[in-house]
Amino acid sequence: MRNDRHPPLTSGKFSMLRLLWHRSRIEAHDDAEAGRSITMPAQSARPPLQQVLRRLAMGLLVLAATTLIVYADHDGYTDNSDGSVDLLDAAYYATVTLSTTGYGDITPVSDAARLTNILVITPLRVLFLIILVGTTLEVLTERTRQQVRVQRWRSRMRDHVVVVGYGTKGRHAIGALLGQGIAQDRIVVVDPQRRAVEAAGGDGFVAVLGDATRTETLRKAELQNAAQVIVAPQRDDTATLVTLTARQLNKRAAVVVAVREDENVPLLRHSGADTVITSSSSAGRLLGISVVSPHAADTLEGLMTSGSGLDLVERPVTNAEVGRSPRECSDLVVAVTRRKKVLDYTDPEAASLQLGDRVVTIRQAVPSS
Repeated sequence: MRNDRHPPLTSGKFSMLRLLWHRSRIEAHDDAEAGRSITMPAQSARPPLQQVLRRLAMGLLVLAATTLIVYADHDGYTDNSDGSVDLLDAAYYATVTLSTTGYGDITPVSDAARLTNILVITPLRVLFLIILVGTTLEVLTERTRQQVRVQRWRSRMRDHVVVVGYGTKGRHAIGALLGQGIAQDRIVVVDPQRRAVEAAGGDGFVAVLGDATRTETLRKAELQNAAQVIVAPQRDDTATLVTLTARQLNKRAAVVVAVREDENVPLLRHSGADTVITSSSSAGRLLGISVVSPHAADTLEGLMTSGSGLDLVERPVTNAEVGRSPRECSDLVVAVTRRKKVLDYTDPEAASLQLGDRVVTIRQAVPSS
């Protein structure tokens, strides 16, 4: 899909100055176009229309019950027009009584009718008013409750994961996070498409609707307090702008970016990305492996899919493993990370594990609940 707001990246031509110029244009764009808002996870409450219909049915039930009660004792009532009370008169009396209008043209005259008004009709009138007022208050306070939920969420959201883009890449990235044990309430989705935001909210995630290249949008996602950021938009230029904005807001967060073309990787790293995944190159390599060794490709796919077969995970070295060889670990170690340097398990420097090392291992997957 074409997006004229972000011209395509070209190697050596799309300079950092031009990126910043386009970013300033976006910052000045009208807020109304983005229509940004925060969508909290969907709750089990009934939809608004269903709640209104339910209350309407309750009100009609109270009205019908009052009508039957009055008509059952119609001899105890008098009508100023003709002196008698039929079923229509009973319905009329019930309506004006429950609505507190009370015209006085139909009145209870017998002791039994007046006692019924005191003990039955009056409580029903109160119940009817509660139903009407409750519906009105619920409509008026819904927005306030949403604002309170957002403020409470913001006050306690720290060290979470912000995922920019809820497309195919973003959803699969979230699936991998959940498979690695990241709690659902620690993930925040940002997407410019309302349908994607609604889908994320329906899936149980907090979602922000808006342009992620804008500082205000990322602030709504509390990115300044996030521990990790995954940038997975549809375009490489958008990914670069989002990375620049995210790094400006948060200097310490780990930023992982997905791009389509290899030539844009240096630009993303210069923009502040810690890790850049090239989707087209990765897919091409997997295609090549599948032709020569299809079982190896299936194994790689299984390692990247959490919760089934084997999982590829990174963990810290335990105290019991310090001083030992990677081959002596309980799970299969394929790499060792030491002071931000990745060592193959056959590297002589990784022959003895040290305190503070992290190891990349292959272990039996734990099925998701």
